[in-house]
Amino acid sequence: MNQSRVLLACVVWALAWVLDASIGRSSNGSETLAYIGPGAGFAFLGSFLSLIAGFFMGLGSLLAYPFRVLWAVVRRRQGFRKAYVKKVIFLGLDGLDPRLTERYLAEGKLPNLKHLQQSGSYNRLRTTFPSLSPVAWSTFATGVNPARHNIFDFLNRNLKSYIPELSSARVGKPRRVLKLGRWQIPLSSPPVELRRKSQPFWKILGEHNIGCTILRVPITFPPEKFNGRMLSAMATPDLKGTQGSFSHYSTRQADPVFEGGSRYLLEKTNDGFAGSLEGPEDALHVAGGALKLPFTIKPAAGGSALLHINGEIHTLQRGEYTAWISLPFRAGMGVKVYGIARFLLTETEPEFSVYVTPVQIDPERPALPISYPSFYANYLAKLLGPYSTLGMAEDTWALNERVIDEDGFLKQAWLTYDERERMFESALNKTRRGVVACVFDTPDRIQHMFYRFLDGRNGDERYARVIEDLYQRMDTLVGKAMRHASPDTVIFVLSDHGFCSFRRGVNLNTWLKENGYLALKDGATGSGPYFQGVDWSRTKAYTLGLGGLYLNMKGRESEGIVSKSEAEALKAELVAKLSGLRDEAANGISIREVYTTSALYKGPYLGEAPDMIVGYNEGYRTSWDAAVGKVSATVFEDNEKAWSGDHCVDPLLVPGVLFSNRKVEAESPGLEDLAPTVLALFGLDRPAWMEGSPIFRLGGA
Repeated sequence: MNQSRVLLACVVWALAWVLDASIGRSSNGSETLAYIGPGAGFAFLGSFLSLIAGFFMGLGSLLAYPFRVLWAVVRRRQGFRKAYVKKVIFLGLDGLDPRLTERYLAEGKLPNLKHLQQSGSYNRLRTTFPSLSPVAWSTFATGVNPARHNIFDFLNRNLKSYIPELSSARVGKPRRVLKLGRWQIPLSSPPVELRRKSQPFWKILGEHNIGCTILRVPITFPPEKFNGRMLSAMATPDLKGTQGSFSHYSTRQADPVFEGGSRYLLEKTNDGFAGSLEGPEDALHVAGGALKLPFTIKPAAGGSALLHINGEIHTLQRGEYTAWISLPFRAGMGVKVYGIARFLLTETEPEFSVYVTPVQIDPERPALPISYPSFYANYLAKLLGPYSTLGMAEDTWALNERVIDEDGFLKQAWLTYDERERMFESALNKTRRGVVACVFDTPDRIQHMFYRFLDGRNGDERYARVIEDLYQRMDTLVGKAMRHASPDTVIFVLSDHGFCSFRRGVNLNTWLKENGYLALKDGATGSGPYFQGVDWSRTKAYTLGLGGLYLNMKGRESEGIVSKSEAEALKAELVAKLSGLRDEAANGISIREVYTTSALYKGPYLGEAPDMIVGYNEGYRTSWDAAVGKVSATVFEDNEKAWSGDHCVDPLLVPGVLFSNRKVEAESPGLEDLAPTVLALFGLDRPAWMEGSPIFRLGGA
């Protein structure tokens, strides 16, 4: 019996390997990724013919496995013939700020980073325009500017509808669906597109048989096929297909509007409460609605409660997260879609409330590709336990909306950090040669939410040292990574940008309206989100996202009115008026400078870029309303959310950091220099299209 189980497991593993090698090859030879989305693509899972074919393919792969391994070893040795090093470690600490880092270094609070500084080097690292994580990490990966990798913000605008859409990935619907009465059966996989262009350094290294393990580096969803291992990060959706939607269950009758989640009323029962957890849309039924998983909660002694869900019982302790709970959503025809979530009991009297994290893709049974090879996500879960798969796992909106408090957010952030650290440590232990790259989001998320305790806006002493403690914990992580750095290893500790305070929001859509560049229909004074109520026939410019300013160009936007002949003069006019824009109420300068993107960078995707990048001053940022295309009542407003620190400002204000155990010769290193540097360390020439330069002198040069 045990032998048969081992054989079956081996066949399944081999099947996964073969599927990863062959899945989704398009007719023109380009690589695409098959996508089994939440509630979609079930025909693939339920296809008997696919299972039969897969079994024999897997069996053949199993028999050929020893020969593949031998051939891989031979090729890998060839790949290192010209290498100057055996291993490179990238430890990304998203948002680590140089000013705070330098302050804590001077105070002796970061001993491991101090050691790197003294034995190797420390530099401020030039970030991208704009200084946003998806833009910056894409430049880190590819060694090119945004006009060559096509990522300019978190959001793009749809040129036909002006509606914001995710900039980095696009998920479509199945092209072929069989409808049988109330049933609809997908016969093809919904397309999933990675919108980041150019090639990352790990793909180039893989082509030369230099192995890479890439963990949670932003803008890697969907995962690309390459000769290595990858776990996706930023832009990976939850099981509903959103970028993270929490659930709040409460006996309170109020029905607040949440931007990042939904509230559901808990129904009282004889011995507790009942509710239903919402999952993905039921794609097997016409207008099927969201799949639901019922649960009950029974209060227990000591302010605790018992959660009954999926035939299991879990204890809820106030203020403590549960472990990840498996959540199978049944769609019919024997099909289940698996998610995971944590529950947090936040209130027991006089009202009863429970917070549930966004329902995330189960890494043991992923409903869509989140790793390459596809079984790598499952492998990590089996090895280290279940883990968060959401691109932005720390639920900042739940704290913004006061569904959880500061302690609840910090506990969640550090639980996520612990998962990432175990992955990183495991990869380091298993890597003798090649590259290990891992990005930790924790510094970025905690600084976003706790900067108000650092800059004096909130005097709560309980959280006064949260950011300082954060930096010290990152320093401890650096020490752990350094233990894996032998003399033939190069280690980089880097951040994509720094941080500063966010006190006041600026709505440039309102400024544009007040100054005659944007018009509303029917004389309205404001608009809804996504430009509802904007009169495009009289609008010359608009803003969307966190840094971009756009002209309403004729022939580009569907209702554009600005001709090419007048575009340059209009951009110059806006740059002149907005650079140095004063906030009279706060007696401050809100915008340092506005930059035209055509002067910042060149490349094949320049036409997709914003026409201008707004370099906000420290203390300012685009307002929450302006980011989603809304025209509000005033240009300036106080930022009253917990999200109180930011980096969506003039990039000259927020460089990143770069530490290395080797001396950096480059005078002003930038994020675009890291990709050509790692290629050079392994003896490879940078491709002609790569813009960065190696920061070390190698081979006696």
